Amino acid sequence: MAKTQGINAIDIGSSKITCLISVPSQDSSKINVVGVATVPSKGVRKGQIVNIEECVGAITDCVESAERMAGIGVDTAYVSISGEQIASQNSHGLVAIREAEEEITSEDVFRVIEAARAISLPSSREIIHVLPIEFIVDSQRGIKDPTGMSGVRLETEAHLITGLSPSIKNVTRCVSELGANVSGLVFTGLASAESVLSETDKELGVILVDIGGGTSSVCIYLEGSCVYSSVLPIGAKKITDDIAIGLQISVDSAEKIKHFVSRPKHEKDKDEQKVTDEIDLLKLGVSEDVKKVSRKTISEGIIRPRLNEIFSMINNIVKQSGLEGQMPAGVVLTGGGSLTINCTESCRRVMQLPAKIGTPTGLSGMIEEISSPISSVAVGLVLYGYKRKDENHSGGIKLSGMIKGIPGKQFVGKAVEFIKSFLP
Repeated sequence: MAKTQGINAIDIGSSKITCLISVPSQDSSKINVVGVATVPSKGVRKGQIVNIEECVGAITDCVESAERMAGIGVDTAYVSISGEQIASQNSHGLVAIREAEEEITSEDVFRVIEAARAISLPSSREIIHVLPIEFIVDSQRGIKDPTGMSGVRLETEAHLITGLSPSIKNVTRCVSELGANVSGLVFTGLASAESVLSETDKELGVILVDIGGGTSSVCIYLEGSCVYSSVLPIGAKKITDDIAIGLQISVDSAEKIKHFVSRPKHEKDKDEQKVTDEIDLLKLGVSEDVKKVSRKTISEGIIRPRLNEIFSMINNIVKQSGLEGQMPAGVVLTGGGSLTINCTESCRRVMQLPAKIGTPTGLSGMIEEISSPISSVAVGLVLYGYKRKDENHSGGIKLSGMIKGIPGKQFVGKAVEFIKSFLP
């Protein structure tokens, strides 16, 4: 099977695992999806891997299915990471510009980002992302890209997203078991933001909420940059559990009822629309003793209170960030949980902000299966990968150039040659 030169994505969620295979289009502005597969998740609970063997099996099934569709193999992929273990903090970096160079180069930008990365962390935590919020050149704030500017002092305010080392290693190991390399780990909230947020939303100030099965990821954007991120260990599965407990039925049956109640009206049959309130559970394939339930009881009595509780907790996260009242673009909801009935209404009422559903955009080709909030993270992973690819090609930070400037490199090279001379 031929190997792809495009960007691949593996979204490891609590309820499903999705694999996307994409290739660059002949039209350079488009990215074509040639393979897509989604399978039920196994071995993952609340965004964290709890059973390596089961998780590897599910990822293998998913990737093989996408490979068969695309006709090309997956050797590298961007992979999502989430869970309550994700934490964030802001950091400050400062470097002096070398006098010999009159203008700021990409190497100076690299050095100041590395300076922001140098924070004290427990040994069990690792940095996943360093996201520059703004650059400051000689006390001039609000600069997005200082390359080419003149100055003697370069600073940056950066947003750092960290995760627990064991969790990061578990995700990497699961993908490595397939014989694929991890191109990069991407926080789910950041990936969703890539696919559903517009540049206008990011500039104005917006809260992205990705409601998954086991967790809800929150990212706050101000003036085009991510300034705060967090993960709530509650997702749409809690709503399903509430329905199961309330009606005393199985979780699978509760999931069917939740999906049926949440379906848009135009998708329902005319016969079903005549019945204003009662839901015939036999038609849904629910085999329990309960034959009929009230639609209003499900939506108003069970689903709405849980949604209100979730948005109250998200509101508390926003208050903790200290950025309350700075998001005129309101809240963009995405993820499978955002399709739950009354979701946007609950969000508006509880958070007192405008709310809308975010649908992923930016890809072409086989997009019928991924044009839904359920696939926001997978689409975002592909877009994130292409963005990084473009940055590298446009001459971002060239490490090779930096290594040349390290004193002692020639000495190390001579030492290596000297040792090699003794080898057979």
